[in-house]
Amino acid sequence: MTNDPLNSDRRCTGGGEPIFAVGDAADDDRYQFYMVRGVARLSDGSVAVADRGTKSVRIFNPMGEYVASMGREGEGPGEFRDPYLMWALPGDTLWVGNSRPWHFNVFTVAGEFVRLVRPNPAYANPSSSGGVLSNGYSVNVRREGGGDDYRTPRDVLVDAHTRDGELIGTLMALEGRRYGPPTGPINFVLDPLFEAAPSVDATGTTIAVANGRDPEVQLLDNEFRLRRIIRWHDSDRDVTAAHVNAWRADYVERRGGEEGRNPVTDLMVSEDRPVADHFPALSRIAVGRDGRVWVRRYPKPQESPGWLVFEADGGSLCHFEPVPGLNVWEFGADYLLGTREDALGVESVVIFPFQQPEDAGAEVPEGS
Repeated sequence: MTNDPLNSDRRCTGGGEPIFAVGDAADDDRYQFYMVRGVARLSDGSVAVADRGTKSVRIFNPMGEYVASMGREGEGPGEFRDPYLMWALPGDTLWVGNSRPWHFNVFTVAGEFVRLVRPNPAYANPSSSGGVLSNGYSVNVRREGGGDDYRTPRDVLVDAHTRDGELIGTLMALEGRRYGPPTGPINFVLDPLFEAAPSVDATGTTIAVANGRDPEVQLLDNEFRLRRIIRWHDSDRDVTAAHVNAWRADYVERRGGEEGRNPVTDLMVSEDRPVADHFPALSRIAVGRDGRVWVRRYPKPQESPGWLVFEADGGSLCHFEPVPGLNVWEFGADYLLGTREDALGVESVVIFPFQQPEDAGAEVPEGS
């Protein structure tokens, strides 16, 4: 299905006051976070939070009150070296990623450890994205190969594994970023400015894959069959000298201005760094808990383009402007669950309401 959402005036809304918030109780460690690495909403409205600092998962009821914890620091089953990403499956079973090597600790919502699932062959590094489907199959993403000449891309391989971690197969191989040779006294490695990168997400019964270069998302079902391709018109993506200059100026300013320049800043804004001819079509894709597909458009310098939201059947739903400061981990039918930081860097977990256009039930014409 081909859409033209960029010329639509249909807008979704969100933000305002959060309907759930936890993380700002300075006098109680149970309500403090030290680098959130995953959040998930449970069937009763409770929220699970995977926290890297405490090497644990904490459960808070819908009122934001602490309920229980699971996991601890360690190398054994049900313990964490580095919790990373989390998914809630039917029955509120929690699959929590852990590295290294990459594997999953599976818990009940009551905190009981169920089992450990290790992908086979083993992943030395954590999956860069992907997810766990409602049937317990996991989708894991790894990178390999590539060169150091800015010409040979690093392959991005999308693998599917059974509930027990056995490899089913590689669903697809995508062209990843290109990198140059280690540069400067710190051997810093760069990719071309505005280089596109694939994005993968999986939840429920849907796997979404985008190569980042084309304005399209492929949707596979939980049996790994291609179900649909969502495309949209987006022709204004040429990179100009003005874009490059604006990005370099913004980067220097964000890093402390001219007085704060260091070798890394010099390499990032160097005129020797290659520049892509076209902006990526997107920077991230996500599958909502309701099956909708969310596409974060790539932000050009000094722009904040927001999200394109598509229905599960591929039709365009709306544009959505990001909630300022919110890093969204989970998209629901009527909520956004994520994290944010205050001026002092204190993390909190919040839920904001999400409202679709009033005419969302109207039929959207299908393009070609």
